[in-house]
Amino acid sequence: MGGGEITKRGKGLVLLAVIPFPEDAAKETLAEIREEFPDLEYHYIFQKFVINQNSAPGGDVDVPADLLKRVNVLVTISWLPKTAAEVPNIKFIQFISAGTNHVAKHPIYTDTKIPLCSANGVHGPQIAEWVVMMDLIHNHNYIDLYKKQENKDWKHNGELSSRDNVGKTVGILGYGSIGRQVARVAKAMGMKVLAYTASPRKTPESKRDNGFIVPGTGDAEGSFPSAWYSGLDKESLHEFLKVKIDLLVLAVPLTKQTTHFLSTQEFALLNASNPSGTYIANIARGQVIDQAALIKALESKQISGAALDVTDPEPLPKDDPLWDAPNVLITPHVSGVTATTGERIFQVVRENLRRLRDGRGLVNEVDREKGY
Repeated sequence: MGGGEITKRGKGLVLLAVIPFPEDAAKETLAEIREEFPDLEYHYIFQKFVINQNSAPGGDVDVPADLLKRVNVLVTISWLPKTAAEVPNIKFIQFISAGTNHVAKHPIYTDTKIPLCSANGVHGPQIAEWVVMMDLIHNHNYIDLYKKQENKDWKHNGELSSRDNVGKTVGILGYGSIGRQVARVAKAMGMKVLAYTASPRKTPESKRDNGFIVPGTGDAEGSFPSAWYSGLDKESLHEFLKVKIDLLVLAVPLTKQTTHFLSTQEFALLNASNPSGTYIANIARGQVIDQAALIKALESKQISGAALDVTDPEPLPKDDPLWDAPNVLITPHVSGVTATTGERIFQVVRENLRRLRDGRGLVNEVDREKGY
């Protein structure tokens, strides 16, 4: 079944997946979906992964017009029909990415009310591990230690330069599914957790995570933070940054309000509240940080370092000065991709198929006004 071939499962819902990974990457969950929905007609088309500014696949995909007319559910990362008229029977579109900013100008997004769902919750475990891994590499001077291993150099100079995380504070800017799993791991290491969200979370219900959650992960009830901060204005953000933060995790969606959310003034505030240096991990989008200001903050030691899985632009040009900035670790937007990603994405698809069948609200539906 792959490479664009079609498998028919009766006269039920028609599901089309246009995705940049092999069909068998979700083999087990797809088998469970077929068993639960025996009349589902499933179509799979591979979309070649081409990195562009949004780290989403690019290029054209050939989807037969007669198939599009019958499709009820589309699973995709970036490919969309040109107009809603091409998919008159669509029930919802399931994106396999946590964000949808890369399609925010598409007519399907701007001019229709077709439900759009994200893959929030799918990437929490692996991205949280990436954040903690980078923080530990930084705190334990692992880059220097690895260089010693490469040189076969058994040398210890007795310096007390490594640091553990007990008693430190992690500030999570964007307390969604990824931030909540970071909080879970950070608490296990003895850290204090501070949460920051766009809107206030003052009641137990407002603190609850109602999105997709990988079992055994996250913070469903919002119980880990010792304090919550909120707001999309710089004044509210500055109140948050005035608290001493040892590890600042950026996990906000990219919107007009969050573009360059961290710039010169914000780095100065971090330095004032923590002169020993805040470590920044960005797994959101590169544009959330003013990259030129970040380079200056690294060079002037306003912050102790930065771990970046996203940059502005992407791919990062070879001559970009960010590559040579001190105490920076850069990965090519890979923190959310593991061998389990495909299965988890289709677990979200399965949940939304169930909700569609039962007449319930979809999980992870995007609020077009908010942008996430």
